Amino acid sequence: GDTGGYLIVGLFAMFVTLVTTPLVRRFARNHNWVAMPSERKVHKVPTPDVGGIALFAGVLAALVLAWNMDRFSPLFNGNSEPTGVLLGAFVMLVVGTRDDVKEVSAPARVLATVGAAMVLVWFGVTMFYFRVPFFGVIQLSNDWIPIVTVIWLLGMVQAINLIDGLDGLAAGIVAIGSTAFFIYSRHLSGLGLLSEPNIGPLIAVITVGVCIGFLPYNFNGASIFMGDGGAYLLGLLVAVSTSVVGGRADPTTQAFSGQTYFFLAPLLIPLIILGVPVFDVLFAIVRRVSKRQGFATADKGHLHHRLINLGHGPRRAVAILWLWTALLSATVLYPVFNKSATNFAPFGLVAIVLFLYTVLHPDLERPQSGEDISSPH
Repeated sequence: GDTGGYLIVGLFAMFVTLVTTPLVRRFARNHNWVAMPSERKVHKVPTPDVGGIALFAGVLAALVLAWNMDRFSPLFNGNSEPTGVLLGAFVMLVVGTRDDVKEVSAPARVLATVGAAMVLVWFGVTMFYFRVPFFGVIQLSNDWIPIVTVIWLLGMVQAINLIDGLDGLAAGIVAIGSTAFFIYSRHLSGLGLLSEPNIGPLIAVITVGVCIGFLPYNFNGASIFMGDGGAYLLGLLVAVSTSVVGGRADPTTQAFSGQTYFFLAPLLIPLIILGVPVFDVLFAIVRRVSKRQGFATADKGHLHHRLINLGHGPRRAVAILWLWTALLSATVLYPVFNKSATNFAPFGLVAIVLFLYTVLHPDLERPQSGEDISSPH
């Protein structure tokens, strides 16, 4: 499949999600599938929180379209992986949406995620190699594949769930990250470094499409949230594309400093972004301990409140974090396409992260008074 074919499928995914989201929103309102406002939440009105259904509609439609396009026949003929992705995605959507509508216990959610991972393993949607930063590449034996798949899926789902705190944040970050991942995987594929046929680029471009199609309804002043259903579904899609690209790229070549980054990026980006509020919490604890103050727990100590408290409105906070994601991804893509710059990616990343902390960290420039950092302005 050439890039044009991928573009068609991505645009179709976007279009279907764009059209389906208002229908899902209306259905959710009629059935009272809404997130109620509370002390701990930013939104002020009951808001539908089952946007994952519209995301799934886009994924399903796009896969069916690709399956009917000649140029993608190598991906679908005699390959059970697309079926596995679709079934796994459906399992994640169902358990997540069930949790949005009516609480599901944490053990049951984990169990369902393990189930979805087993579906992926059964249909062969797994990685062959596992990349460990600084240690190189581990070839996975068959005994390890199910375990690694479960852990990987749990990690991705958790990462996306964590950043799903501000309107449009998770959808935007996944769209940007998956765009970079798509460009990267097409490049690897063009160089013959991926085991083919590889569904990674297709899944990545569909992920971008559904996220962009959802964003108009989900950006600031959101009329619908993706909910756990959406976060779980995106977690699975991201886990799949990283598994079949990062986990199946030729490990013998040292050509790219970007390989490990792109493999781990879906986990790294949220961690880097979350690092700011986490640092904040640690700072606050250290400060209170040193002043012997009590630990009054703030209701609004969540990620999104902390970001808004950094002095940016919700809109600007999201835009800034989107920009960081784009910058991190671009920094790693640059040496992939520019051979002379092979070794600068790690330094660029470190520089960006340090800069990120200094800019986003309020404690560094504020006077050290005893005020509580999570107090609303």
